[in-house]
Amino acid sequence: MKAVAVCLGLMAGAPAVAQEAVRCEWPARADNIAEPWEENTSTFANGKVRLALLDTVEPAGAPFHILVLSPPYDELGARQCRTVGLNGMGFGGADFGSLEAEYDPAEGLVFTMAVQVYAEAEFQPRTLRFTLNQSTGAIGAQLLP
Repeated sequence: MKAVAVCLGLMAGAPAVAQEAVRCEWPARADNIAEPWEENTSTFANGKVRLALLDTVEPAGAPFHILVLSPPYDELGARQCRTVGLNGMGFGGADFGSLEAEYDPAEGLVFTMAVQVYAEAEFQPRTLRFTLNQSTGAIGAQLLP
């Protein structure tokens, strides 16, 4: 319990603006896909892009990440694997059911979903917007009020 309090205390002083997409590491383990899987995964671009909600349980104030499997493909034919999170951790909450997707020729696939961030000693609702360029693999992310 002390670890949770310390983690939340550290997060309170951190700005909630550094959302990021990083290479898959420990959060991307299959056992971290939030249950039920059929409600927390979705495919786009004729199955070439898969998103999944990850729940790493810890840190308690920011356990949710978004898994992105997408082109470009490597030399073995595997898709790139990235996770979208916040400040080196995840989000305090994420509503995968709110996920919306559209295509913008200038940006590529554009995703939005409701998330929560821990800031100013409480969880605050935000909208996560992230883009995916399938040609380059670039993922851009931002939090909206």
